[in-house]
Amino acid sequence: MEGVIPTLDLMSHTEIIRRLTEPLEPMPTEMEARCAPIEGLRALFFDVYGTLLISASGDISLTSGAGQGGAIGEALASVGIKFTGPADGAIDLFRSTIGQRHAESSAPYPEVEIREVWEQVLHGFQKHGWIPQIPADIERMAIEYEMRVNPVWTMPGMEACLETIRHAGLPLGIVSNAQFFTLELFPALVGQTLGELRFSEDLSIWSYEHGEAKPGRHLYDLAVGVAAARGLAPSEILYVGNDMRNDIAPATQVGFRTALFAGDARSLRLRRGDPLARGVTPDAVVTDLRQIPALFRLADA
Repeated sequence: MEGVIPTLDLMSHTEIIRRLTEPLEPMPTEMEARCAPIEGLRALFFDVYGTLLISASGDISLTSGAGQGGAIGEALASVGIKFTGPADGAIDLFRSTIGQRHAESSAPYPEVEIREVWEQVLHGFQKHGWIPQIPADIERMAIEYEMRVNPVWTMPGMEACLETIRHAGLPLGIVSNAQFFTLELFPALVGQTLGELRFSEDLSIWSYEHGEAKPGRHLYDLAVGVAAARGLAPSEILYVGNDMRNDIAPATQVGFRTALFAGDARSLRLRRGDPLARGVTPDAVVTDLRQIPALFRLADA
């Protein structure tokens, strides 16, 4: 068929991510660590982008300025579709579709399901005559695009930190803005699923599954509820994130203890002057994930 690339490699999501990633190093910040032990902690929750993972854009890229129209054509080519439209028009349609879905939501901080966004965008491309057909594998196309506009890598010390926490028998959870592919980054980059890293599925709260995003506190309220089912009070949970507005402020509101991760200048968001972060002070500041066990008074931290 004219306009369609005839060959299409059958690759797993893990293989795609590995092919499109390479090591990144964190950029130093001027922050100083503040790692005095916090009494009464029994569980550890994390943000993902910019905390557990180095992110080239500093966050998940969906609505940031990181996206580039040319990456859309490359992602489409990877799934056998030739894109003939303008790169600027492609990224404008992508962003406006996300904006439209946000506007249609009643949530104070809406989140999209990126596979649904891409399906709508691709139908728009087809209507404009920019692609001959909708690709069969929208998930792969979404991953190919994301890995091009927002390369990621594991934050130094992540595995060592998690190993120490696991050996102590402490529950691990996540509250993060994310998409379906976020979960697939871990087996691709460290060779283990989140479950194998001992993150509990019930304690892992993902924005795309609930239609709401940070900095709203809804995801944190959900985390409080599932933690309570395990007998964990909010004050017994340490939440670690890189963003004073999106992470530390709402986590503080629900009663979590907090640690600001200040180990990478790309992702550190102090939000000075932001009204949502005004008056908020984290319980600790860590510049390396290996400092976190010390907050729990673990001997091998």
